[in-house]
Amino acid sequence: MMRGVCGLVFLCMLTTVVGGQEAQIKVGSKKFTESVVLGEVVKHVVESTGRAVEHKAEMGGTRVLWNALLKGEIDVYPEYSGTISQEILAGEKVETVAEMRRVLAARGIGMSPPLGFNNTYAIGMRQALAAQLGVERIADLRRHPQLRFGFSNEFMDRGDGWPSLRDFYGLPQQEVRGLDHDLAYRGLESGTLDAIDLYSTDAEIRYYDLRVLQDDQGHFSTYNAVLVYRAELAQQAPTLVAALHRLGGRISEADMIQMNARVKLDKVAESQVAADFLEKHFSIETQVQVEGAVERVVRHVQEHLYMVAVSLLAAIVIAVPLGIAAARMPQFGQIILAIVGVIQTIPSLALLVFMIPLLGVGGPPAIAALFLYSLLPIVRNTYAGLHDIPPSIREAAAALGLPPGVRLRLVELPMASRAILAGVKTSTVINVGTATLGAFIGAGGLGQLIMTGIRLDDMGLIMQGAVPAALLALLAQGLFEWAERAIVPKGLRLQGETV
Repeated sequence: MMRGVCGLVFLCMLTTVVGGQEAQIKVGSKKFTESVVLGEVVKHVVESTGRAVEHKAEMGGTRVLWNALLKGEIDVYPEYSGTISQEILAGEKVETVAEMRRVLAARGIGMSPPLGFNNTYAIGMRQALAAQLGVERIADLRRHPQLRFGFSNEFMDRGDGWPSLRDFYGLPQQEVRGLDHDLAYRGLESGTLDAIDLYSTDAEIRYYDLRVLQDDQGHFSTYNAVLVYRAELAQQAPTLVAALHRLGGRISEADMIQMNARVKLDKVAESQVAADFLEKHFSIETQVQVEGAVERVVRHVQEHLYMVAVSLLAAIVIAVPLGIAAARMPQFGQIILAIVGVIQTIPSLALLVFMIPLLGVGGPPAIAALFLYSLLPIVRNTYAGLHDIPPSIREAAAALGLPPGVRLRLVELPMASRAILAGVKTSTVINVGTATLGAFIGAGGLGQLIMTGIRLDDMGLIMQGAVPAALLALLAQGLFEWAERAIVPKGLRLQGETV
């Protein structure tokens, strides 16, 4: 009877937890200011309907957000009609809004009415340089092949980005590099770049006094801001979807430029800017809790430590046995070392992206990538530590009649412990640094502070992420020095110190 009651209580608790998870709406946004602001607007609107909501800000680029929406990892995010037609649905020849809605619906995605502004791509130059060269239109760039272009990484590869712009206008420039959109403005200001891609609602256009070149031949499509959401929300939460649709036509270009400027130039939190806009135009009052610097750093340190700890522990559990196997089976060992060596050569961001189709976005793919990066130092050092044990010691242990397993546990591993710990220490330091890249796929951590600081041109935020990351690496170094004294036999430590 008691067991049945306990089972019923557990079932009720489980139902409550699952129900709470289903009720929570997950809002996503891309890693530029306007998308984050619109994400906060959506978050506040969802809250006004009484629903629990989470805003996963700065998750990445278009493909990361789109795939997360298709997989149900997020429920809604701000997008642009031009991006949908030219990038997401490239090759489908979508020409009208009605066709766009039909194709999206076939994928289980709904789309709101346009929010009210067109944030199209543009090409910008410093006023002084443009006036000096007589450049007014994009076509005028053909006369100046020496100009240096810097475009956002996404623009470099988009179907409507640099390749098509170059071919459409016949632009001859060869010095074209991809970089972060926010860093491009710094390059333009410093004079290391001559022209960059802009979003037409960027606050920096006015701040840096840039000339927006006329798209005189009409290359760029219309980029009306919209909200894309999982179509099933219309059945599960019709009130919520209706509230999102009411945003249609209510955010003007001037409104968006002003909100972007308050965040980028006046350093007002995106959540506060969104709340002020909704209160003014929709009479929606929300409680905004702006996180303090200490609270923010502590939260991101916890996220960072979680990624590092889980990935490192998993790597130790797997890598040490692999190192032992490599030392005991030389031919098979070379294959193991070759595989973990190849993994180490894969660029960090590429490995993170490779994990997304398998594990989605957020913490899991970041932890998986960090785990793979941690393998090589531990495997190689375990192999080297065991391989370098003098044959005379192995023979003496065998002469004493110790079975192989006992020899490994009592003789070989203690003698190799110094090398193994050195491998773990190396992996830890690599992990602490590489974990900052997890912010590019929505995993959080200290990299989120660095990325947000770059986006907002806020050196304080960058330091809030960079300094704790450096301190964590130093702390890890000190902890392993202490662990070495506790684990490595005293005689081996003295021998190492003498050498």
